[in-house]
Amino acid sequence: MKTLYQNYLENFRGLSKEIWMLSLVTLINRTGAMVIPFLSLYLMKELNFSFAQVGWIMTCYGLGSVLGTYVGGRITDIIGYYNVVVLSLLLGGLGFISLQWASGFYGVCSAIFVVMFLVDAYRPAIFVAAEAYSTPQTVTRAIALIRLAINLGFSIGPLVGGIIIATAGYKAIFWIDGVSCMIAAGVMLLSLKAVKAPTKAERKAMIKHGAPPLRNRPFLIFFLLMMLIAIVFVQYFSLVPIYYEKIYNLSEDVIGWILFLNGAMIVLTEMPLVGWLERSKISKARLVAIGTLFLAASFLVLNIGHHFGLLIVGMILMTIGEMIESPFSNALALELSPQGRKGSYMGMYSMSWSFSHVFGHNTGMNMADRLGFGMTFNIFGIGLMIIALICDRMHKVWKQSVTFIQSNKEA
Repeated sequence: MKTLYQNYLENFRGLSKEIWMLSLVTLINRTGAMVIPFLSLYLMKELNFSFAQVGWIMTCYGLGSVLGTYVGGRITDIIGYYNVVVLSLLLGGLGFISLQWASGFYGVCSAIFVVMFLVDAYRPAIFVAAEAYSTPQTVTRAIALIRLAINLGFSIGPLVGGIIIATAGYKAIFWIDGVSCMIAAGVMLLSLKAVKAPTKAERKAMIKHGAPPLRNRPFLIFFLLMMLIAIVFVQYFSLVPIYYEKIYNLSEDVIGWILFLNGAMIVLTEMPLVGWLERSKISKARLVAIGTLFLAASFLVLNIGHHFGLLIVGMILMTIGEMIESPFSNALALELSPQGRKGSYMGMYSMSWSFSHVFGHNTGMNMADRLGFGMTFNIFGIGLMIIALICDRMHKVWKQSVTFIQSNKEA
């Protein structure tokens, strides 16, 4: 047991102090994230919106996220990742506090759009910061540690948020979410030194290293594949819980425990898994493909039969897929990004997740309604297998793209 514990700790060695502080900032921010998990319930129970209206509000949520990640990525290259992270946390915190006073359908649509725009500008900047505070050998584990902080926070936040709603009502979680964002910004300001934004002359010099993301064909293919994977992945947080309830008649608390298994596995096993895979010297593109195959299997296994144990197996397979695909796709995106355009590239990469919220939930719901759960899961599984094959075949193209960028730097 002692050896197992020491091996677990070994995966954290070599990470810089700045990465640990960045992870602490992320943990504080995500632990306080109580509004989003209960947003749809709040809209229906407190504001009396219909299913259709909630659907449109969630679309505004996704659109705000898309624009926020895009703009956040662009301005990261202009004012620097440090300033973007701090401003996003401060303004996003004020946005969450203000959201409780939004009323009327159009007012709430506008408010949630603005809040998500402010909050998700943080995403690309945090990835650029992770690379800046890491070495090439530790960047994947640094991203995995930040993901661990995110998942630990999301495990605690909704649990505490549910208790607070039951005792103090919905209004309290808007204050807690907003204040936690601002506390995270304060910790960032106190624990990490401000990084000077690049000058105009420096930006011009850096831009010469590579093309913008929209003109980088290998990266556009990567972006499209990641968006398709994300569209299927988000089904586990919208369509699959409905499947649990309708087909297996599970109650909300049992569904909650199944979903909790995802966060618990990530916190306990992702860092050792990522460390082991890094030492295996398998290419990042192939690891993304392997993770995608596990995600495909998680859907296909649900059609084997009708047994509660299959739900647990499916969740375990999905979590393994997420633990492999997510950190290595993040690291691959950073690898494909030329110096001087890291923010733009990571902003576009983050948009793949934002687009999944715009299109994924409605796509899954409509497919299940028209084709049934079984056929829908088969389509998702087979589609992911095809995507995994493409990712594996794209390895040489992406490797040549990175080599070209590096040769430009040296020229």
